[in-house]
Amino acid sequence: MKEGFTVVDQLSIPSDFSSLGKVETLVDEVCSKLHVNEDYYGNVLIAVTEAVNNAIEHGNRFSKELSVDLSVGDKEVDFCFCVRDFGGGFDFNNLPDPTAPENVEKINGRGIYLMRSLAEDVVFDNGGNTVSIYFTKK
Repeated sequence: MKEGFTVVDQLSIPSDFSSLGKVETLVDEVCSKLHVNEDYYGNVLIAVTEAVNNAIEHGNRFSKELSVDLSVGDKEVDFCFCVRDFGGGFDFNNLPDPTAPENVEKINGRGIYLMRSLAEDVVFDNGGNTVSIYFTKK
């Protein structure tokens, strides 16, 4: 999380898609508490859910012994969700372009592209084990 953000909420879930309801509830509560413009709610929900899906599937590889940890940071007009897994990480600087002709038909590989399209900024840390997704409130 970038400097200047205050952690206002946290959640830890097992690496199981059945836990996504808790993530959706967290997004709902955070957007309400921080008075996020309701036009942005869908973007936040999709981007955060995609990050958690990636952490469960690609990071922790569905290992229920490993958690996915979320934290929420707040700043004057911005807020962020940080999603952390405990897998082996990945090379986030060399991702295939999902819009390239050879990738358009593939069923995977659009998650990070989607997050970057919906958020103000997306930052990977810890070898790809942590993603911070930044949004504006207004």
